[in-house]
Amino acid sequence: MPSRWRPDRPYNDLPALPPNVDLETKPILRQCIRARAALAELKQAAELIPNSAILINTLPLLEARASSAIENIVTTADKLFRHLQAEGTADPATREALRYRRALLEGFATLNDRPLCTRTAEVVCTEIKGTEMSVRHVPGTALVNQMSNEVIYTPPETESRIRDLLANWEQFLHAADPLHADTLDPLIRMSVAHYQFEAIHPFTDGNGRSGRILNSLYLVEQRLLPMPILYLSRYIIAHKSDYYRLLLEITRKNDQSGWEPWLLFMLRGVEETATWTAAKISAIRDLAEEAIKLVRGALPKIYSRELIDVVFEQPYCRISNVVAADIAGRQAASRYLKALASIEMLREQAFGREKLFVNVKLLDLLTRDEDGGDSQSP
Repeated sequence: MPSRWRPDRPYNDLPALPPNVDLETKPILRQCIRARAALAELKQAAELIPNSAILINTLPLLEARASSAIENIVTTADKLFRHLQAEGTADPATREALRYRRALLEGFATLNDRPLCTRTAEVVCTEIKGTEMSVRHVPGTALVNQMSNEVIYTPPETESRIRDLLANWEQFLHAADPLHADTLDPLIRMSVAHYQFEAIHPFTDGNGRSGRILNSLYLVEQRLLPMPILYLSRYIIAHKSDYYRLLLEITRKNDQSGWEPWLLFMLRGVEETATWTAAKISAIRDLAEEAIKLVRGALPKIYSRELIDVVFEQPYCRISNVVAADIAGRQAASRYLKALASIEMLREQAFGREKLFVNVKLLDLLTRDEDGGDSQSP
């Protein structure tokens, strides 16, 4: 253990990137190849969905639930889908997870204007917390063991030092480092940068969730995915103790024995969740095709691909969704949804003063292994 690091003192000597270790050992490169292949299959699956809104409205909510649960903010996927357009009636944990989804999409939008940077992190954290968040300028932040209340890590202090470390983090993300230039694989670079962001701990709160969003945004920026749909938090929450243990091991050792297990952990996470998410997308596509055949046969007068797309963009459909899509006026939209309920494609239910039309099969597909189950099937 380096003498300069102590858990109860600010880690002001946090080393800049890149770390002085071999980031491309044979085990790391082998796992990286597998992760890249799985990610390529996920990208292809996403591009086969005709309406991308189906993915951007659903998968980020699953990521929001899991990433929030890592921080012990517990809700269910069903609650998130149900309250997506009625946030004011949701419980506090559900509202906070919905803010995570907004933060992910807001960060995604910023990539059109600027590369991933400190300002992106501030925008993301602000949306997560629901209040203006900027780089820490006050001392006193420390991470403690929730069971023993023991301080396990104290991040660097002073705004200038934190901003210097973040500037180095930005340079590393965008390959502006002399040792690796453009040769380091983006997945390895993402994994290294994720550790560094969490070690810098730039905000008073929301660092873990912000850092996990930045992972997804980086993959989009590097054109490895068309949109932020990699559900990596699913893997992290399933291996939560390993996630925190391996982060701390790098800080304790800052050598090969700390970095290699962390990189392998993250790369395995990318592989597993990319494979799982691609299977989930394929199942959604198959379900939509089944719905098209059903409605064409049973309700040919109201069938349109646009109507099917709307009832698959999210499990809980409202009359206003059909109207907003310019498919029909309010009365006709109500008739269409009731007709779909009559052939049991949707289920009508009351929600306060309005009616919801639930795509039951889609809801089951999205939530059956998300709210406490342990199934690995899509």
